[in-house]
Amino acid sequence: MLGGFTCFSMDLDLAVDTCSLETSCVPQFNSAPSSVHHAAQLPSQPGVMSVDVLIVEDETELAAATAEYLEAAGLTTHHCSTAEAALEYLTRSTARLVLLDVGLPGMNGFTFCRSVRAKASLPILFVSARGGDDDQILALSVGGDDYITKPFSLAVLSAKIRRTLDRGLTTESADFDDGHLRIDDDAGRVWVDGTELRLTAMEDRLLRHLARNRGRVVTKQSIFEHVWGEPFTSDGTLTVHIRRLRAQIEPDPNSPTYIKTVWGRGYLFAGGE
Repeated sequence: MLGGFTCFSMDLDLAVDTCSLETSCVPQFNSAPSSVHHAAQLPSQPGVMSVDVLIVEDETELAAATAEYLEAAGLTTHHCSTAEAALEYLTRSTARLVLLDVGLPGMNGFTFCRSVRAKASLPILFVSARGGDDDQILALSVGGDDYITKPFSLAVLSAKIRRTLDRGLTTESADFDDGHLRIDDDAGRVWVDGTELRLTAMEDRLLRHLARNRGRVVTKQSIFEHVWGEPFTSDGTLTVHIRRLRAQIEPDPNSPTYIKTVWGRGYLFAGGE
């Protein structure tokens, strides 16, 4: 257990970063909660760090192992060893999902969950050595999305996190129009500079999946499962389809502004930025 309110960012090198508690333990998050529970995340702002998974866990070895596994699976993480530090972190940064221990020093996981739920709707997965029914019912009643008992399989945990994140991403529309590229999700049509494109079915599904998740990195695994419907499509097949899409929608396919490659993770629909 770390003393004080120390957090460290979980890149693969597990570099240490200290969080100071200059704000109240009742967080004033960056935005009001969305009415759609799983789709909600606190939107990024200039200079605000955003991660996929915020790990709130006082067992540092377990947190480090979990973060390393999730990072290897293409997810970004940040770790805080106390609920108070995690609340402070969320006042200046964003996360798409919280992995939350129950038995934390100081404020426990249940109280933390209530505090977050008062301001935001991001998914919260509890992890705890307490496997009783009462604890699991309480975790769900205060707003938790799932309850995982320690010890747990990192592979199963990763699958649950991926399923939760992917379920949230698919609630958004692919509608987009910036004057150059227009996507009408309901009509199933795409235009570039007023000319309608004749995309193949797979190109169309790929573009819509990326557009629904605009502003967020979509992993190759997510694309394989949601576009091709199977987890083991080859990277080469995906690369060819990305290249074909860029040739049709990008002003300069050699310097893409809509579909950007995020090396080692996947692709990002950046909306022409």
